[in-house]
Amino acid sequence: MNDRKRARPDDYFKDWKEREALAEGMIPLVGQLSREKNVKCYIYGHSLVNRSVFQIMKDHRYVRQVEGNELSEFETYPILNALSQLELGSAHIDVGRLAVKYYTQGAGEGLSIEQYVQQELGELIGSKAKPLQQPQDVVLYGFGRIGRLMARILIDKTDGGECLRLRAIVVRKGKAPNDLVKRASLLRRDSVHGAFDGTIRVDEERQSFVANGNEVKVIYADAPDQIDYTAYGINNAIIVDNTGVWRDEAGLSMHLKSKGASKVILTAPGKGDLKNVVAGINNDIITADDKIISAASCTTNAIAPPLKAVDDEYGIVAGHVETVHAYTNDQNLIDNYHKASRRGRAASLNMVITETGAATAVGKVLPQLQGKLTGNAIRVPTPNVSMAILNLTLARETTREELNEFMRYQALHSPLRKQIDYSASPEVVSSDFVGSRHACIFDAQATVTNGKQAVLYLWYDNEFGYSCQVHRILEQMAGIDFAVYPRDS
Repeated sequence: MNDRKRARPDDYFKDWKEREALAEGMIPLVGQLSREKNVKCYIYGHSLVNRSVFQIMKDHRYVRQVEGNELSEFETYPILNALSQLELGSAHIDVGRLAVKYYTQGAGEGLSIEQYVQQELGELIGSKAKPLQQPQDVVLYGFGRIGRLMARILIDKTDGGECLRLRAIVVRKGKAPNDLVKRASLLRRDSVHGAFDGTIRVDEERQSFVANGNEVKVIYADAPDQIDYTAYGINNAIIVDNTGVWRDEAGLSMHLKSKGASKVILTAPGKGDLKNVVAGINNDIITADDKIISAASCTTNAIAPPLKAVDDEYGIVAGHVETVHAYTNDQNLIDNYHKASRRGRAASLNMVITETGAATAVGKVLPQLQGKLTGNAIRVPTPNVSMAILNLTLARETTREELNEFMRYQALHSPLRKQIDYSASPEVVSSDFVGSRHACIFDAQATVTNGKQAVLYLWYDNEFGYSCQVHRILEQMAGIDFAVYPRDS
């Protein structure tokens, strides 16, 4: 893209209104492709499904900022319109990358946009292949911070209902008589992540709530092995355990004693020989025979992708990970007894030094870094979005400019682009990253280098970004594998 510049418009307002109209026209095309053909459209990894006009325009602006050049609605709309005219099989299609590829290659070969799109998609045209032969039932065991965000993601991605279907949540019966209403209300409104994007109604007679047409049963149970899911019409379900109460294979295997349950994913670091999996890093270790796995911790998910990238390119000799972490529900609002050191002090008033197992846990995900990293954590008075500071000794020298450019490429063009995002703004702060779908966001302005020493600053939404990583593992456990276009992405 670096040799392609769009002329500055003579009339900014006229240019804006034209681009706004194009973005508005994209919305029904994206919706039609998603609902009717199970084709998900993106702009450089940013999903266009259920996005507003201004969000779509911001996605284009993001590409202009990080690529240092132009990507306009004038270029992406014709690509999207051409896609909508074709009979396509299920796929993920990056409209932004297709547009860039066309205007840098296809147009020079004399191809029309329609000819280029047909050439690029090839075998997808007319395909009847589905990501799954039948929808996969999913149950959320526990409905706290991660459970409710997982519900939002699953409902948001239901589309035509051919892949993952959220069928139930399992909780302990609350003391309030209107327990079901309260559970639904917590999903409907969130102090950090805002209002639920859609509608929710409660059906107390059927002991369920209906979110954007998805009926979700609310099952009350005190233990994982006390439920007959088939009695609710749920079969072969993947159970996502968000409680963190059971973290080894013996404890989590209780889920499999419940009729209708087939597999378990733990949203916390697993203990013992349990596989700890980070999407995009070591998810290739998941086999069809695996019944129980851990999706590791939010911090492990945040630091493993950049550590792998840097280690592959530069080699990591040693390092220290310092986590500046938002406070969690485990801490006290005001000073009170807590079994752990310092965590009894008021979370909203203090920075609290505590321990983190993320540096050690990385060794389970990236064995080549076993024993090379130390770690510590500071809990700070913010409710969400954390930061990991990687202080690394590299095997060879580098510069700030070289390292930043390397990480920019990883975020935009490497296989890790779903895990690593990139920010070059000198003004961003933690709240700017609420709702990020990436495992981490590399802050280029904060990078420090000195010969073989490098310090990297990584933001991460320890709630939503982590939940997106869990969802990626969930899709793999279900056997969902979308074709991705353009193929060289």
